[in-house]
Parts: sequence; C-alpha cells; structure tokens
Amino acid sequence: MDRIIYTSMTGANAAASRQAVLANNLANASTQGFRAEMSTFRSVPIQGEGATTRVFALEATSGHSEASGPVTRTGRSLDAMALGNAWFGVQGLDGTEAYTRAGVFEVSSTGQLLTPTGLPVLSDSGAPIDIPQGAEITLGSDGTITTKTGNQPPTQLGRLKLASPTADTPLKRSDDGLFRTTTGDPLPSDPNARMLAGALEGSNVNPVECMVGMIAASRQFEQQIKLLQTAEANDKSAGQLLSVNG
Repeated sequence: MDRIIYTSMTGANAAASRQAVLANNLANASTQGFRAEMSTFRSVPIQGEGATTRVFALEATSGHSEASGPVTRTGRSLDAMALGNAWFGVQGLDGTEAYTRAGVFEVSSTGQLLTPTGLPVLSDSGAPIDIPQGAEITLGSDGTITTKTGNQPPTQLGRLKLASPTADTPLKRSDDGLFRTTTGDPLPSDPNARMLAGALEGSNVNPVECMVGMIAASRQFEQQIKLLQTAEANDKSAGQLLSVNG
C-alpha cells in the first residue's frame, strides 16, 4: 500500500483541527473579552529509505491573539474593561486563581462580587470580595472599589486584582475557557495596571477572517481526502494487475 496514506492522514488531521479552532472562534465572536485561539502546525520530514520529499503535519504550540477587542460603553457601574496587558483575577471552579478579560460583574444575593458564570472576583490580596448589603459601587481606573450605603460617606472597600503577564510568566487558555500561567502559579497584582469603568471589551475575533480560513481549511481537507482516494484506487489497480499476471 502506498505510504502516501500516512502523510495525507496527518494533513487531513491538521486541516480538521484548524477547522475546529476557527469554528470555536467564530462561535465566540460576540463573547465579551474573548481571545481568538490560534492554530499552528509544523512540517516534520519523514526519516527512512528513499528521498526525503514527504513530511508529516504536526500541531505545534498554539496560543491566542493578544489584540484588544472593540470597546463598548455601557455606563453600568459594575462593567469594567482591562486596559493594555491587564487581566482580571477570578477564582476558577477548581479553586485555583485564573484570569479573564471579561469585566461583566454582579453582586450575588449573599453580597459577593461574581462573574456572570458565578465565579468569585478576586481582590489584589487574592481573596473574594464581599460587598455590603444595598451599597452603591463605584470602580476606579486602578481597580479601586468604593461603596456608599445610604447617607454614609463613601468607603474604599479594596481593589480588584489586575495582573499583567510577562514573557517569563505567559498565560495559557485552560479547558474551562479561563487563562492561567503555564506553571500554575498566580500572578502578582500589578499596581500600574489600569481599567476603564462603565465599558466592556468585545471579542477580538474577526468573523470575516474566520470564514475565509474555514473555507481554506475545508478545501485543504478535501484535497487530502482525494489523495487518500487516489492511493486506494492505485492499490486496487495494482492488485488487479498482479492477479492477472499471476
């Protein structure tokens, strides 16, 4: 059997994986703070007898786009957009510290500051934030949380955790959609990080670019399948010739 089936198989797998990544990006084109996932592949020469003209397509380390999404002004006191390279610190379902660019916050019935999915928002000390019952909340540009209850004077409650990853401490997307450091260790709070209150960051996915990429990936997949079909046809023809000559 022609060995082209193995190289074509890796090419088809690469095209299918890219299609899945693009489809996921397109599905999150309207998700607040979503970072487009990137798929990367590399060619690995096949070692063995004969000319080294064939290569395997293997998935390389993939990351996410760091481009900022569009700004939407909401005027809501609990909406915030992290500026620059800053990320909001939240507590994942597994109890570990994670990071997100989605700054849609709300106060639970028990007075805890949460994300829409029910994850606790963390302070710069790494602890969940409790809001006094019935208090009006104001968020500062540095993440400072100020509350005002009735006729009482405003009180500074704390500060949202704003963390900035670096080249030495990059973030990687986890299976739950949140981002964590590659080592699993929490990032320190960045006192210089800033945010914009009353605004939200949209997804940085380009829908048109995703659609074009999906069409290209579909054609690449079809081409690899045609190669597999050609190899099958050649194998059948060779078998018929051998049976006739035999």
